[in-house]
Amino acid sequence: MRGKRTKSIPLLRAYRALFGFFGPQHWWPGRTRLEIVVGAILTQNTAWSNVEKAIARLRRARALNLERLHRADLATLAEWIRPAGYFRVKARRLRAFTTLVQERFNGDLRKLFKLDTGALREVLLGVNGIGPETADSILLYAAGRPVFVVDAYTRRFLLRHGWIDTSYTYDRIAKLFTTTLPRDIPLYNEYHAVIVALGKNLCRPRPNCRDCPLNPLLPRGGPRRDA
Repeated sequence: MRGKRTKSIPLLRAYRALFGFFGPQHWWPGRTRLEIVVGAILTQNTAWSNVEKAIARLRRARALNLERLHRADLATLAEWIRPAGYFRVKARRLRAFTTLVQERFNGDLRKLFKLDTGALREVLLGVNGIGPETADSILLYAAGRPVFVVDAYTRRFLLRHGWIDTSYTYDRIAKLFTTTLPRDIPLYNEYHAVIVALGKNLCRPRPNCRDCPLNPLLPRGGPRRDA
């Protein structure tokens, strides 16, 4: 698989098949950019339904503003987000983010989002607990930047179709999408969402390839078994 030309990988055809099958997913569910950031941090290692419960608790506490999130003690913050799981760890991650905005951008999220895409990604990756997937979720859904979010579902379906091998890093997979597809924010938004739908419903650890809209794109002999 090394050296495979990206133009030979039918990513746009795959998107059209997935979108036709699953329809629009209406991502990201957030009322404000701050809420999207909070959701991106809280959704690590948990289901979105749990994040929704945590965000509802924050909303009831009138804590979905940067200053209140930052001033709350960690124990209170952790209790607010308890439904999201790993709540003490995630409280510290939220605090690390609010501290960044308070100390480097005068508490103004708009100033943070004025950075160019590369600088903004670097700043986000410098926050404790924010890795590439979370940073790119914030960039795409909160900052409206043309970056592609890669998750475990993305890697799984690409591997099963033989379009990547296990040596591909996160950034290499993301580049595969951004160099093959038009640089279009709504497209990247919806593509990531329908990949999640694919991973949850069909391309599971035991795949249901028979009913999958990407079945015609599988290699001869069926999906790769090492994916």
